[in-house]
Order: sequence, then C-alpha cells, then structure tokens
Amino acid sequence: MNTQTKLGEIITQIRGVSYKPSDVRAAGDPDAVALLRANNIQEDGLNFDDLIWVDKQKVGAEQYLRLGDILICSSSGSKGLVGKAAIVTSDLSCAFGAFCKVVRTKAEYASYLGQFFRSPRYRKEISASAAGANINNIRNEHIDEMFISMPSANERAGCVAKLGQIDYLIQKTNNQSHQWDQLVKSRFVEMFGDPVSNSMGLPTEPMTAVCTIIDGDRGKYYPKQDEFSDTGYCLFLNAKNVTTSGFSFENCMFITKEKDTALRNGKLERGDVVLTTRGTLGNLAFYDDSVPFENVRINSGMVILRMKKCVMTEVFFIEQFKLQLQSIKRKIASGSAQPQLPISTMNKIRILLAPMALQKQFAAFVSEVDKSKLAVKQSLEKLETLKKSLMQQYFS
Repeated sequence: MNTQTKLGEIITQIRGVSYKPSDVRAAGDPDAVALLRANNIQEDGLNFDDLIWVDKQKVGAEQYLRLGDILICSSSGSKGLVGKAAIVTSDLSCAFGAFCKVVRTKAEYASYLGQFFRSPRYRKEISASAAGANINNIRNEHIDEMFISMPSANERAGCVAKLGQIDYLIQKTNNQSHQWDQLVKSRFVEMFGDPVSNSMGLPTEPMTAVCTIIDGDRGKYYPKQDEFSDTGYCLFLNAKNVTTSGFSFENCMFITKEKDTALRNGKLERGDVVLTTRGTLGNLAFYDDSVPFENVRINSGMVILRMKKCVMTEVFFIEQFKLQLQSIKRKIASGSAQPQLPISTMNKIRILLAPMALQKQFAAFVSEVDKSKLAVKQSLEKLETLKKSLMQQYFS
C-alpha cells in the first residue's frame, strides 16, 4: 500500500546564486563558474546553449549542481514558466541563478521525484500556489507542503523505468522530426544559398517590400482577461499557440463574435504568416487550410505577414527567415528585459528574391517533407498521451 509523504520530509531546497552585472565574467574564465538559469530548463531536460559565467566567489558549495538535483524555475513573470523543472543527470561543474532553486534529496528518491516534478499534477498545484504582483514566485512551503504517493523501492524503480522508456521514445521521435527540418534547411541552402551571407548573390529587398506587415488592434477594445473563454467564436492567439515548430493549439483562448466585430486590425486570412515580436522573437506559423479555426486574431506580441504573392511564396519566406533568425536577433532585436522586434525595424531585414518557379519547386519539396513530419507528429502525440496516462496513474 502506498503512503502519502510530505515532500518537506525528504527534500532540501537551495536558493540560486545572487549576482550583480559586475560579477559576470567571460566564458571559460578560470576564476568563474557557468550559471544555469530558467531558460536552460527545458521539457526534455537541461539545455546548455545560453550560459553566463560569474565570479566563483559568489557561489556557495551547496549551489553547485549535483547528480539527482531537480532544478526549478522559482520566479518568473510568466505563470506558464514558473515551476518548470528538470532533473540533473550528471555531476556538473556549474551553478544556478537567483530565479531558480534546487530540490535535493537522497539518491533513492531522486529519479522518482524527477518524474513527479514533470507531472501535470505538480504543474497544476504549483501554478495555483505561485503568486506575485508582477512576478510569480514559488516559496519553499509551496513545495514542502505537497504530498506525494510513495510506493516501495521496487515500485518506484518500475515507475521510473516505464516513464524513462517513454521519454527515450519521445526524444527519438523528436529527433526524427528535427532531421526532417534539417533536410529542408539543407535543400534551401542548396537551391538558394545561405540567406545571411547571400552566398549565391541573389537580389534582395527589404522585408516590407515582400510582405505587408499588419499589427493587431491594441486600442480600447483589446480583450481584458475576464473576456476570454475556453470556447467561443474567435480564437485569440497567445504566446503558447505560436511555437518554433508552427501552430500549437493545446492551450486556446476565445472571444465572442461581438468582441471580434469590435476589433479592427489583426484578423488572419488564409495564407497569412504569424510572427512573434515580443519576448520570444521569431516564431513563425502558417495559417493555411490545415488550421481548424475559421476566425483567428493575433495578440499584442505578434504581427501578421501577408505575402505579396507576385514576388514571394509563404514557404520560401518562412524557411529563409528561420535561417536568418539568429542574425536578426543579434542585429535588430531591442529591449533587454523583454526583447522586441518593432515593425519600424523590420525594414532593415533583407529578404532574398528568387524566380517564382524555383520558389514553387522548393515549396513542393517542403510539402512532401511535411507529410512525413505529420506521421512523426502523430506518433509523438500517441506517446505523449500514454505518458500523461501513466503520470496520472503514478502521481494522482
């Protein structure tokens, strides 16, 4: 029989490193240590692409990450990010920042708790607990007071093994999707060259010459929080709907027909491209016939790109914009606290032009790849459904 155990009885919580700008050092400085932050916590584990380095003197012995630690985003302006967690799978010679905390436990519990902190139940409870005027914060008691079902050591090992196998299959399936994406990128460069250096010397035009950029209506009729619902006439896009891989409709908000009618700019037409311009920059989604919503509007952190079809196909634009994205972020994005890509600066982005016949040939290639990606996506959805079912079984 499983017992219910308070997390506070089996864990220790450790605060992240507080540092000033003057404490930041160059990467690889022998007197500095790499620091993980909230953006390094991903759904499938830790990401090490964007590290900062700080003076070793700022880091306490307990603030170095260890095998079995669970790194948690403990403070964020986004309720969807606060509480995000990942287990540390090896001893690391790095620490973690002030907006994070570590849950540390005995080795016998670590893998089991690592799965619990990724469960829907945990995320639901921690999101309900986290609060703040502008920033959502997790206090120690929010985690310490949680109860967890604690089966025998053998049952815990079985749970970890099953979920670990599903995680492996999900990662393998994601890798297949990534390989298809890489194939599209390679095909683009083969046909048109590197769009950053314009290695083939193709003619270019400012972004505003190849598409019309349409902002949303941010006036007095912009929806308030209490005007959204889970169902309704018009889908009102939020940040979670426009991802690095296109549209995602797992979390949707809707407005009424009356509210939609009152708003002016910002409503999608089939064939439009949505671009995120605030916070997470450069996510693109194509509003084609596969999208199951007839009435869709953008929020204030997005713009609509409506291609001038005589010079530019949507697929050709999307793929070259993706290849230019890192360069665009470095040169154009503004705002340190919340990066932004204002419409006024988009005219600085140069877009390659190519014969329409070649653009259509490339679009046909992408269409065939998308068919293969759809099969991969369907496999991934089945795995995710199975994982949620097991999470519910183990951690209800």
